[in-house]
Amino acid sequence: MKPTDTMTAAEYMRLVETANKRRADTHRKGHPEHDLQVACVAWFRAQYSKDAAMLFAVPNGGHRNAIEAARMKAEGVTPGVADLILLEARGGYGALCIETKTRRKGSGQSDRQKAWQLEAARHGNKYVVIRDLAEFCRVVAAYMRQDWTRNNPVVTLTASDLYTPEMAAKSAKDAKF
Repeated sequence: MKPTDTMTAAEYMRLVETANKRRADTHRKGHPEHDLQVACVAWFRAQYSKDAAMLFAVPNGGHRNAIEAARMKAEGVTPGVADLILLEARGGYGALCIETKTRRKGSGQSDRQKAWQLEAARHGNKYVVIRDLAEFCRVVAAYMRQDWTRNNPVVTLTASDLYTPEMAAKSAKDAKF
C-alpha cells in the first residue's frame, strides 16, 4: 500500500478483509493476536506515514530458552509491557500503550499486564486493550486528533544538537576497541 496521510474507504476495506482472512486462518494455526497486530501496524503506517516510526512493537511475548530470556531481561525487557507503543504525546498523555487481544475465549490480560497498565497510567500514559482492527482504527484516530498540550511541547532537535564536541571527546575517550 502506498504511504499516504489518508486512506481511502476501498483501501481500508481491503485491509480489514485481509485482517479478517488472516484471523480466520490463524484461528487454526493459533496466532490470531499476531495477525491482528500486523494489521494494526499496517493500517497505522498507511494512515499516518509521517509518524510511522512512532508506533512500535515491544518484543515481550514468545517462548525463549533460559539463556536468551536472561539476556533479554538484562537488556530491559519487562513482563507485562503493552504490545504496541505509540510514542505521540496527545491530549495530556505522554504516549498511547496498546495491548492487542482477540475475542477468543481466554484472550485476556495477565496479572503482569494489568499491573503494567496501572504503572503506565500512573506515569501519564493512555492504555487501551483492543480486540479488532476496527477498534484499533477508532481509538488511534481519536487519539491522533487530540492536540498537543502545554505539558507536552514539541521539541525539534537536529543531529548537531545531539552531537557536540564535548560528547565526541568523551565518546572517544570512553570507546573500547
